[in-house]
Amino acid sequence: MAATVETLLREQLQERRQKLESAETVVPGDERVRRLLREVDAAPKRMDEESFGLCEECHETIEAERLVGDPLLRYCLDHLSAAQQHALEDDLDLAARVLQGLLPPPTLRFPGYEVARHYEGAGPISGDYCDVLDARDGSIYFVLGDVSGKGVAASMLMAHLHATFRALVPLNLPLDQLIGRASRLFCESALPSHFATLVCGRAFPTGEIEVTNAGHVPALIRRGGDIVRIESSGLPIGMFCDERFSVRRLRLSPEDSILLYTDGVSESRDPAGEEYGIDRLARLMSGSQSLAPERLLAACLRDLTAFRAGAPKADDLALMAVRRID
Repeated sequence: MAATVETLLREQLQERRQKLESAETVVPGDERVRRLLREVDAAPKRMDEESFGLCEECHETIEAERLVGDPLLRYCLDHLSAAQQHALEDDLDLAARVLQGLLPPPTLRFPGYEVARHYEGAGPISGDYCDVLDARDGSIYFVLGDVSGKGVAASMLMAHLHATFRALVPLNLPLDQLIGRASRLFCESALPSHFATLVCGRAFPTGEIEVTNAGHVPALIRRGGDIVRIESSGLPIGMFCDERFSVRRLRLSPEDSILLYTDGVSESRDPAGEEYGIDRLARLMSGSQSLAPERLLAACLRDLTAFRAGAPKADDLALMAVRRID
């Protein structure tokens, strides 16, 4: 186990012990508190014996995201009890409902722009993030990203990121400061192993746009017959608390479009293991001039499905198209 993660888990365990000791003074002699204390005390001993993080049934490694979320876990997903499986299913169902409630409508229209998004988890829940917000000055913010990790933990981090942006947009900060502040808040409130790649942009009614890419796959912008790639110019957000981000500025003409996507699209593979790739997506976008955003996304999904040719989906995927209109 990495030293940093082990230190983090030991700190978590120590904090739990202090809380349990406080609880024991309120309910002295409660067997449930005593049992939890015994479990907390046993975990560091298992770390010293190098048996920590191994399933007690099959002796395989317990899923890392689950272990970071709860260092007292003793069983992998394959060997949960019936009651534990039912509780996990309930958690997944609740997380899926929360996630769906946070997504913007599939299509939106604003002065000067129309937007469409597609969101598809590899499982019941996803760590991909997308949102569209309108500002008081008539501009719109669009953001799409991918939170590290999988499962419930990733979906809850996505919800946290969603709330952060929703709270910061009304402040009308310059885009680089907005992303910098979101990154700092994410860094200060999440575990060290958690971060998010994303592309965030701001589009003005005049056609001026600002885009920043924080460790994400390139955004694709079709301007006339050309495809402009907005490559990553910084680290993912939340990796360090003092990150700085640069902004790219462009002007869109009517019918120019922006395409954002997660690596669940670009890294999809066919049955032979070949990767879909960004170049193929760029060629498709180049040949889809004048398509409305929802039709552009439909064309992307048809091409991706044909490419996969039945190969299983390995990751969440999200796409967003923003089109300048008259």
